[in-house]
Amino acid sequence: MKLKDVLKNVEILELTGSLEVEITNLGSDSRKLFYGGLFFAIKGFTLDGTKFIESAVKERGAVAVVVQEDFDMTTCLQEVTYIKVANIRKTLADCANNFYDHPSEKLKVIGVTGTKGKTTSTFMIKSILEKSGLKVGLIGSIAVYIGEEELEVTDRTTPESFVIYKYLAKMVEEKVDVVVLEVSSQAMVLDRVTGIQFDACLFTNLTEDHISPKEHKDMEDYFSAKFSLMKLAPYIVTTLDNDYTARIPNLIQDTPILTFGLTNKNQMTAKDLKPTNQSTTFTLEDDGKEEEITVGIPGDYMVMNALGAIGIAKHFGATNEDCKNGLKEVKVFGRSEMVPNKLGLTIMIDYAHTPSSLESILSTVKPYTKGRVICVWGVGGDRDSAKRPVMGEISGRLADYTILTSDQVRTEEPIKILREIEVGLKSVTNQYSIILNRTEAIRFAINMANQEDMIVIPGLGNDLYIEKDHVKHPYNERTVIHDIIEEKIKNKDEIF
Repeated sequence: MKLKDVLKNVEILELTGSLEVEITNLGSDSRKLFYGGLFFAIKGFTLDGTKFIESAVKERGAVAVVVQEDFDMTTCLQEVTYIKVANIRKTLADCANNFYDHPSEKLKVIGVTGTKGKTTSTFMIKSILEKSGLKVGLIGSIAVYIGEEELEVTDRTTPESFVIYKYLAKMVEEKVDVVVLEVSSQAMVLDRVTGIQFDACLFTNLTEDHISPKEHKDMEDYFSAKFSLMKLAPYIVTTLDNDYTARIPNLIQDTPILTFGLTNKNQMTAKDLKPTNQSTTFTLEDDGKEEEITVGIPGDYMVMNALGAIGIAKHFGATNEDCKNGLKEVKVFGRSEMVPNKLGLTIMIDYAHTPSSLESILSTVKPYTKGRVICVWGVGGDRDSAKRPVMGEISGRLADYTILTSDQVRTEEPIKILREIEVGLKSVTNQYSIILNRTEAIRFAINMANQEDMIVIPGLGNDLYIEKDHVKHPYNERTVIHDIIEEKIKNKDEIF
């Protein structure tokens, strides 16, 4: 495609070189470009893309470069075209949309946002719609899927815009009917979904999270970022049971909105919740009719996720029977995931990393655990530190024993993070240990547990790495658990 066609409807502030060059690929990662590439030299939070222009051109074969308006054009390399724009991230999305021939216009696209439940809700929607006979694609924080085929494991909630468009184009080729896209607040702020034509959006909830110098300055800023997705939706599904999402009907009055929740002020509700350690059953009340539905994941909060998924899926033609079958069979990697093991211990891995999500998971399992609830966890570094003592108090109050350990420490000192959690923890209990090494912490939990106990390991969820000082070290908790138990059996340690 000619560069001039890739740049269609893009406002150019300054240009050097020809717009007639042929573009074969585009992106903001110079390492992944190849000959004929259009390189977007984005100045990000940690890396300055302009430092990689020379390698993009001379080593990877880029033939054109897009730069931000503060770029000094006197430093341009003579052999390539330079395009200066006001908003480079929006331009990247617009160019990717042009390059991949506007794929969202040929698909039904569902956006899912919220603090909690995004990932689980996307999998629920996918499962239900597949039961209704549709071919479904999914782009989210775990991976990119077309049906059961996993195309790529992802490391962020919402990929960069050009990655999204690449996969949307592939989904058009594969004759996908509906795509479910997980949308983070940062995706909205950084124009990752700019240009995508949404057909419906789900806003699950909004709770305290992502308030930090690198993310959002306060909850209103956080809500505003999430809410901006609703402005792109011709159909909205949300809940009145959350203080923030309850504002949506008053803020958007010309768009059809379906509300769901556990209170009667919502249009679609659930009652008679019957949770167990393996599933949750509830009665769906919708349009004057009742239907008993079982979700194959434990937790009262899973009912809220299920209601949102049902609201979206029915908009695309799913029946109650589709909803029942899809939700009964749904499984989500790293979300309330039960880990089978040879010792018959009850071990759950979850992504809970906020006060509300930690409280939800511990409140769910405690009533159905005959023995002790043993919680092994930490929180991520370089993120909202105010939640740390709050989460410590929650774990101390709801778990019978807490083992604090390292999570995604990033650039912070692990012990500093755990000491801040400990402030809240020790205010309510002395039943805890601090073990920095996550594997040793899990080993400690397994060694102290019996078959009536339940080990809950929140935090990493679907992450298959631990990040420290900008390096992601491979780490799979399922493998760790397996190896610890195999070693325990081999050494004939005292079992129960």
